[in-house]
Amino acid sequence: MTTTDPSLIPLHRLRFEEPGPPRAGELPTGAPAWLVSRYADVRQVLSDPRFGRSRLYAEDAPALSGVPDLVNNPDLMFNQDGPDHLRLRRTLRRAFTPRAVARWRPWISAIVDELLDRLEERPRPADVVREFTLPLPVAVISRLMGLDGSARDRMRHWSEHAFSDGSHAGEEVESVLKEFSAFGADLLATRRHTPGDDLVSGLVRAADEEGGLPEAQLVSLVCGLVVGGHDSTMTMLGNGLLYLLGERPESWPGIGADEEAAGRVADRLIHLVPLGDDRGTARHAAADIEVGGVTIPAGAIVLADCGAANRDPDVFPRNTLDDLFAPLEAPTLSLGAGAHYCLGAWLARTELQLALHRLAARFPELRLAEPVERVTWRTGTTSRSPRRLTVSW
Repeated sequence: MTTTDPSLIPLHRLRFEEPGPPRAGELPTGAPAWLVSRYADVRQVLSDPRFGRSRLYAEDAPALSGVPDLVNNPDLMFNQDGPDHLRLRRTLRRAFTPRAVARWRPWISAIVDELLDRLEERPRPADVVREFTLPLPVAVISRLMGLDGSARDRMRHWSEHAFSDGSHAGEEVESVLKEFSAFGADLLATRRHTPGDDLVSGLVRAADEEGGLPEAQLVSLVCGLVVGGHDSTMTMLGNGLLYLLGERPESWPGIGADEEAAGRVADRLIHLVPLGDDRGTARHAAADIEVGGVTIPAGAIVLADCGAANRDPDVFPRNTLDDLFAPLEAPTLSLGAGAHYCLGAWLARTELQLALHRLAARFPELRLAEPVERVTWRTGTTSRSPRRLTVSW
C-alpha cells in the first residue's frame, strides 16, 4: 500500500473537514449541490420529509453516478418517499426489530462458533477475511432469506456490480444487474408458489396484505437485502479488525471478556469507521428550507456528510476513540436517521458484537501477520475493506 493513494488509506485514518454551516459544493459528477456537515444540520436533513430521495431520479435531475448501480435504482426502497416508502418499509419492519433479532442470536452465535472452529484448524497465518468476515454475514443473510449454495457463490459478484464505484464498464454493470434482477424475480415467484418461514416468504405475505406494491419494487427490495445484508457487515467487521488489531491491541482482552463491552465497541466502530470513501448521502429539497441559519433553495441537491457530523466537536469529544468501551455520546448517523434509518441496523450491530466478542474470547493472542501498510484492499465498489487480512495467534 502506498500512502500517496487516498483510496488505500485505512478508513479509520480518513480525515474529515471541520463541520461548519451549509455551503455550496458539487456532486462527484460536477453538478452543483449543498454540503451539510454539522451534526444537528445533517440530522435535520435526514429527518425532515421535505428532503427526499425520489426527486433525485426525476427526468430533469442531474445524474448522481456515471454508471448504473443498485443504489441509484429508483425502485429501491431507499429511493422512495412518503406513502410509497412507508408501504414498502412496512413489509419488512417487523422482521428487523430488536426483539426479532434477539430470537436469531442463538443460531447467529452457532454460525460464529462454527467458523471459529474452522479458523482454528487453518495453517497460520490465516486470512481472516476468507475464513470469517466474509462467510459470517453471507451465512446469516442466506439463512434468513433461504438462499441456496449457488446464490451464495454469486453474492459477491452481484455486490461488486450493484455497489460499483464507476470503475466497471456501464454495459457490464447493466448485464450483471439484469441477471441479478432475474434472480430476485425468480426467488419471489418460488416463495409465492412454495412459501416457507424465511424472510422472502414473509415479504411476499406482507406485500399481499399491503396490496398494490409494484413488482419491480419488490424485486429491488429482495436484491437490496441479498447484497446489502452481507456487504455492510463484512465491511464493518474487516475494517474494525484492522483498526483493533493494528492500532488498539490493548482493547482485545476486554472485548473477549465481556459481550456487553464488545457491543459498545461495535457501536463506536460503526460510528467512526465509515463503509467507504463517499462523503455524503444525497437528498432533494422540495421547498426553501432553513438549515443551520442558511436557506437551502427549493430544487437543490443536498449532500449530508455523516462522517463529518459524527465528529462534530459540539456533540462528540475530539478524543472520542480514546475510550472504545464508553457508550456513544449521541446517536450515530452512520446508519441514517428519520424515515430512511437502516432497517438492518440492529442485525448488523448484533453480528458485529457477537463476532468481535467470540473471536477475541477464542483467540486472545490474535494479531496481524503483516503491517497495516501492506494490507490488500478490496476496491471497485462504494464500500471498502481489506481484501485479505492475515492473522496469527
